[in-house]
Amino acid sequence: MKLVSYSTGGGTPHVGYVEDGEVHPLGGSSMLDYIEHGRSADRQPGGEVVPLSEAWLHAPIGRPGKIIAIGLNYEDHAAETGGEAPEKPIVFAKYPNTIIGPGEAIRIPPITEQADYEAELGVVIGRPAKNVSESDALDYVYGYTNCNDVSSRDLQFSEGGQWTRSKSIDTFAPIGPYIATRDEVPDPQELSIRCVLNGETMQDSTTAKMIFPVSELISFLSTGMTLMPGDIIMSGTPAGVGFARDPEVFLKAGDEVTIEIEGLGSLTNPVEAG
Repeated sequence: MKLVSYSTGGGTPHVGYVEDGEVHPLGGSSMLDYIEHGRSADRQPGGEVVPLSEAWLHAPIGRPGKIIAIGLNYEDHAAETGGEAPEKPIVFAKYPNTIIGPGEAIRIPPITEQADYEAELGVVIGRPAKNVSESDALDYVYGYTNCNDVSSRDLQFSEGGQWTRSKSIDTFAPIGPYIATRDEVPDPQELSIRCVLNGETMQDSTTAKMIFPVSELISFLSTGMTLMPGDIIMSGTPAGVGFARDPEVFLKAGDEVTIEIEGLGSLTNPVEAG
């Protein structure tokens, strides 16, 4: 299923699923509750079905316990930065203050002039995972979603490698528009992934180019921390980011950026001055 957090008429957000251009309610307000207890496995009757065009879609998970991001996880992206492919996953954190949903504005604060886009496959954990093997790792996935790992390059490179600070600015993690449950994504390593900025394709690749596939990331991370239901792993970005271009391209007020991953819809956000 394609699960959404949505509201109508300015009301309280609810959990639902999208089918045939309509949003069907699932009777609760917390996506984390559905993920943790598995209640989304069955379509539950009740409530009013609304056209998708009349529903305001929020971030599918508004306050995940952990947002774990992976750096330099595509061969072509590592090459365009001038670095070598890492031998182990590069792990950093983003925080819940960064999360926004489709249509919400990425706000660029005065502390940065080099905000960059990064199209990423988001992996949503479905049950506690500790010391998980690679062969079993995908069984712990609840679903997948589009992510944009917005990054302040001037902070990242001018303050001694401040990855977490530069990537945890308010609004710097758009996700959505929905979570596709793992049965809809048989192989997370066979998905096209794109970023489109103001109508121009900036990134166009495939998750097959990941250095560390999703199964390896889950196994690697679970040896040091317990992954919990609703945790999000942002699995890295392919080549084409703004700071690696000539000339460089950074997000600015008035822009519109879209992340598209095969089977996961489109995540579009305007950009505003913060």
